Amino acid sequence: MTYKRKKYHRGDTHLKKGWRTKRRKKDLDEIDEDLKEENTKKLLNQEADFDKPGAAQHYCVHCARYFINDTALHTHFNTKVHKRRIKALELEPYTIEESERASGKGSYIAPQKRKIETVTREKLDKMDSNTEPSVKVMKINE
Repeated sequence: MTYKRKKYHRGDTHLKKGWRTKRRKKDLDEIDEDLKEENTKKLLNQEADFDKPGAAQHYCVHCARYFINDTALHTHFNTKVHKRRIKALELEPYTIEESERASGKGSYIAPQKRKIETVTREKLDKMDSNTEPSVKVMKINE
C-alpha cells in the first residue's frame, strides 16, 4: 500500500544555502596568502581575462572580488564590507601550530594584531618606484 510523502525537509532552504560552494568566497587564511608581496603583484597586474568583471583589471585583494571599473573599486574601499574584511584580516590567521599549543602541546601564544592598509595598484607601483632595484652582476667564468 502506498502512502503520502510527508515533506519533512520542505522548509530547510536556509540550511541548503550554507552548504553551497558555487559562489563561495576565499577564506581569511587564503587571503592572507594573497597579501604576500609576490602574490599581490600577480593579482593586481593580471592579464586581461574577458570572462571576469572588468577584464580582471580591477581587483580587491582583501575581499577577493573583481570590479567593473576603477570608480567601482574605489567606492568599494569606503564600504562597510571592505572595512570589516580589513578588520578581520588584522588578526593573524589560525594555524595548526596554534591549535596544538592551545590543546596543551607547548605554551599558548595569542595571535598578534597587525596593521593592514588597503592595497591598490597605484600604491604598489609607488612602492616599487621608491625602492632601488638591486643590481646583480653575473660573473662569467671563462
